[in-house]
Amino acid sequence: MSELTGLYALWLREFKVFQREKSRIVSSLVQPLLWLVIFGTGLGSSIEGISGTSYTSFIYPGILAMTVLFGSLFFGLYIIFDRRVDFLKEVLVAPLSRTTIFFGKVMGGATDGIIEIAMLMVLGALFFSIRFSILSAIATVLIILLLMVSILSVGLIIGSVMTSPEGFGLISSFVIFPLFFLSGALFPVQNLPSWLYVFVVINPVTYAVDALRTVILGIGSFGLPLDFAVMTAFAVAMVLIGTQAFKRMKV
Repeated sequence: MSELTGLYALWLREFKVFQREKSRIVSSLVQPLLWLVIFGTGLGSSIEGISGTSYTSFIYPGILAMTVLFGSLFFGLYIIFDRRVDFLKEVLVAPLSRTTIFFGKVMGGATDGIIEIAMLMVLGALFFSIRFSILSAIATVLIILLLMVSILSVGLIIGSVMTSPEGFGLISSFVIFPLFFLSGALFPVQNLPSWLYVFVVINPVTYAVDALRTVILGIGSFGLPLDFAVMTAFAVAMVLIGTQAFKRMKV
């Protein structure tokens, strides 16, 4: 078996699992829509427009990032399930490098996530007055992919060292909530207290949210060059750490 064939087989397996889990597809859409409708409308009714846009539109890029965070990080939980049903052992005895196995998992998770994000983009355009041009839609997908690769890698790193779903959930909660709430997804990053601003600017997800706001709404704080530089560095670092974690993973 060649590495490319193995990579394709691993990707196809993850994609077929995603297709069979209809409830997962529905839940991945319901949660962000609830945030947009209830949180965006409820809190937005008492908040004046931010940078000339409604509060619901303002948090829309942040909700896209939130969807990636929750979906991609918890994708690492499948490593624990695969280990328990011995599927991972069957994969590891194949003539494939663990780096290929890692990238097969990342590609499968990224494909699932992009489908979910594409649905949210369509719903945003239909019901939340989000306007996408061809260029902004392509840029949005590229930003999401970069963020997705980073967070999928983080999830797989956690999954490779944890042995129980309970332990995974505990650790991932300590990771995911600070990344989300300190990303500026729900509030402007300008005029924050200095102590809070420090935590916001060292959070790599902040730059993904800022990049999404820039390409979708035309408002940003840091500029796309800096956003992409930080996101790329974060993605490369997480992929390198993830491949090493897979090489050392015990089954």
